[in-house]
Amino acid sequence: MFRNWLWGPMSPLGLGIAALTLLADQAHKAWMLYVYDIGGKGVVPLTPFFDLVLVWNRGISYGLLPQESAVGRWGLILFAFAASFALAVWLARLTAPLGAASIGLIIGGAIGNAIDRINYGAVADFFSLHVLGYQWYVFNIADAAIVAGVVGLLYESLFRGHKKVRNPSKM
Repeated sequence: MFRNWLWGPMSPLGLGIAALTLLADQAHKAWMLYVYDIGGKGVVPLTPFFDLVLVWNRGISYGLLPQESAVGRWGLILFAFAASFALAVWLARLTAPLGAASIGLIIGGAIGNAIDRINYGAVADFFSLHVLGYQWYVFNIADAAIVAGVVGLLYESLFRGHKKVRNPSKM
């Protein structure tokens, strides 16, 4: 039986969530950069533990693997698109809405950050969490979507994705 390897029953849900995530991420970044002008404001404290600030991230999460060269930047861009394609193939095989939504969040976030790398050479991050002098990393909507997607996939895998195993001693 032939199975379509790029489109499945949950593809509309997952790709719809990816599109909405990408749209929200890019609209927020455009607003922060060009309307609110976060770059001209510096650090904007909102609460004792949460600030808005502009940080250009040339690496991946937490600024790891910073890529200063064009080759490194395009390597990260190509990796994001290749990973998104692989996730879309995985999405085509899913039948659970939570897994599809989770993959959609990851795809949308990865493509949102890749678009930043294409347009600006780095990813624009704005949200800064800090407590008692400890600075957590600065992130954006795409990063939050990727983390939420990974958490959803972990939850699906650990609690909802497995069938009950029969007890062999009671067979």
